[in-house]
Amino acid sequence: MRRKQEAGRRGLLAALRADLWSTAADPLPRMRGPRPLARLPHVLVVLYALVLGLFPDGAGIDPTVPLLATAQAAALVAAMFRPLPAFWASLAVVLAGARAGMTYLPQTLTFPWMVEREAPGAPLMPRILYADPVAFPWTGSGIFLHAGVLFLLALRVRPRAAAETLAVSVLAAAACVVFLPEQTGGTPVVAVPVYALAVASGTMVRMLRTTRTRLEAQEELTAEERAHRTLLQERSRIARELHDVVAHHMSVISIQAQVAPHLVHDPPDELRENLAGIRGNAVEALTELRRILGVLRTEDTAGHAPGQAPQPTLDRLGELLANVRGAGVTLTVEIAGERRPLAPGVELSAFRIVQEALSNAMRHAPGAAVTLRLGYRPDALTIRVVNAAPAKPAPPSDGGHGLPGMRERAAMLGGDLAAGPTPDGGYEVSAYLPAGTPAAPEKGDETLS
Repeated sequence: MRRKQEAGRRGLLAALRADLWSTAADPLPRMRGPRPLARLPHVLVVLYALVLGLFPDGAGIDPTVPLLATAQAAALVAAMFRPLPAFWASLAVVLAGARAGMTYLPQTLTFPWMVEREAPGAPLMPRILYADPVAFPWTGSGIFLHAGVLFLLALRVRPRAAAETLAVSVLAAAACVVFLPEQTGGTPVVAVPVYALAVASGTMVRMLRTTRTRLEAQEELTAEERAHRTLLQERSRIARELHDVVAHHMSVISIQAQVAPHLVHDPPDELRENLAGIRGNAVEALTELRRILGVLRTEDTAGHAPGQAPQPTLDRLGELLANVRGAGVTLTVEIAGERRPLAPGVELSAFRIVQEALSNAMRHAPGAAVTLRLGYRPDALTIRVVNAAPAKPAPPSDGGHGLPGMRERAAMLGGDLAAGPTPDGGYEVSAYLPAGTPAAPEKGDETLS
């Protein structure tokens, strides 16, 4: 039992030493805004210390009072940088002042019956009387200087350490009352609530600041997670769309490998085995693709999996443009270069980029004219969608996945996409897509012939 008590006593002393005998502290909070405004709290603390330190209340009968006030003001300024050492310095000034720093608190009497005339008919002159002498730390300036140190300390240390410093200050005031009753009287009773209010205010401000910092960090993390989730959703949607393109080619490989032996008179066994292996690998790859698609796809409200219809290519661009014009948009289309079939992935990505860019122009720039330019280069396809300034304010929107999706499609093909406002108040989306190798036309396939 004694060992436990001794261990508990040692642990308590170690905790007090760690809390009260340390130079570590949080930085003093700054106000947001320009740099001069961010330094405003420091300036206010210095002004507070100068006013109370250089002009202590009461007419001192002891020359040490101005020195003590100046020392405590210096401790208050030091509390901005080293709050715990500054607290001990301020407490030492309190104890020294309680013993040696005596002053009178003035009382100005203005009642006529308490004021004497210097001569008959002379105006009434207020008389300044003095109460009993009071020790410096229990005057207004002494109390509020130490309270300022406690407030700054509570801003920058843990609440437990702030409560411990408050307890030490209260014990010091009680000791002054017990051992120096002729100097203190009942004035420490006024100081204790002021000390407690300073510590409570500083602790509350610290907790609000900590809560706000944590909330901002959580909001930033949530925004990052939301952006990451949006990116994954776009990649999943692109993968679902490209599945049909890849599956089509794998089906063609499987059929060609099955038909090829019948096109050769008396094919050797080695050729049959190789073609059978090619067909088997193609069928196995197609089966795996279907399994992956089953994981990626989700059922829509109609009960049909999205992406079952053939994926669009630039051959269906006319339908898209007709729908846009039907919505009342003034649309101009310009095509440079010789139009030719491109790789299926390029065709699909180009169609989706044009579709999304036109949709954004209709949504965010109502009434604006839109221009679509397609450039067929030998090694690439360029897309440029530009809208003029909106004719009327756009309806509120919570954003979408348009730009991230377009960028993902361009990056997947090794291309690039840029988007931003134009000098005339409009918006522009430009994409560069490497052309790739077009699929070979298949016999009987009208869409590719």
